[in-house]
Amino acid sequence: MVKLRLKRCGRKQRAVYQIVAIDVRSRREGKDLCKMGFYDPINSQTYLNIPSILYFLEKGAQPTGTLFDILKSAGVFYEFRKKVN
Repeated sequence: MVKLRLKRCGRKQRAVYQIVAIDVRSRREGKDLCKMGFYDPINSQTYLNIPSILYFLEKGAQPTGTLFDILKSAGVFYEFRKKVN
């Protein structure tokens, strides 16, 4: 099963997260299937590759809780609903 999750990058006390599709059995910094953007919680910056995210959501990938909130605020699920119907 594939999950959409945050992968920690950056330095100590200055975390930046990559948004990746990754196998459930992999650890947090494990090998990812596809990089789909990044999230910087300190500067409140987000970059999303929406077509790639929609592709994995259509295939059944499940986002984690924090990533679900990020995608929801960006309106990705509205696009997903519009594309499915």
